[in-house]
Formats: sequence, structure tokens, C-alpha cells
Amino acid sequence: QVQLVESGGGLVQPGGSLRLSCAASGSTSGIFGMGWYRQASGKQRELVAKIISIGVTNYADSVRGRFTISRDSAKNTWYLQMNSLKPEDTAVYYCNAVGQKSDYWGQGTQVTVSS
Repeated sequence: QVQLVESGGGLVQPGGSLRLSCAASGSTSGIFGMGWYRQASGKQRELVAKIISIGVTNYADSVRGRFTISRDSAKNTWYLQMNSLKPEDTAVYYCNAVGQKSDYWGQGTQVTVSS
């Protein structure tokens, strides 16, 4: 089993920045992909960014150039740096880990972009 704990959400003004963190614990040796998803009120959960073990990244068109996913393998932690935030980025953000047999999810952290 893998446990994921997110942190770093909050309220920010448009144009501001936030950094989300996802700390993994448990059986982390089998994780080969890490990502961030978000779910706005009344909408489906969507991929924001992901990174696979060899370092390849992929971003949603809506965040490319503004968000950056990164990882610290030594700490079993990955991050989502969010810059130039917009009101439409408001959502609950979930971190995700892809293992050999299962996907794992964090509990979610609220990001609200509002003036």
C-alpha cells in the first residue's frame, strides 16, 4: 500500500503562485508515475500534470507554461508549482501515484483563486 498526503493549497489572488506537495509513504518502490489531477465543483476530475520515472512530463493544455511538476526521489515527494493562477484554476487538487498493480490517491487539497 501507498499513502499520499498533499499540502500547500489555499487562497490566492489571480496572478499569484502556490506550490503543492505530495509526500508518499509505504510501498513506494513500485511507483513509476506521479501526477496531479483536479476537480472543480460540478465538473469531472481532470489531469493537470504527470511525470513518469524516466522524467518525461505531460501537462494539460490549460496549464502548460504556468504549472511545473517536479519530484524529489530521495524524499518520495513530488510537487506542483503553480504560477500565474487564474480563477478557473480553482478546484480540489489530488495527487496520484501509479504503481505496478494499483493507482493511489491523496485526500485532496483545495486551491481557490479569487480576489
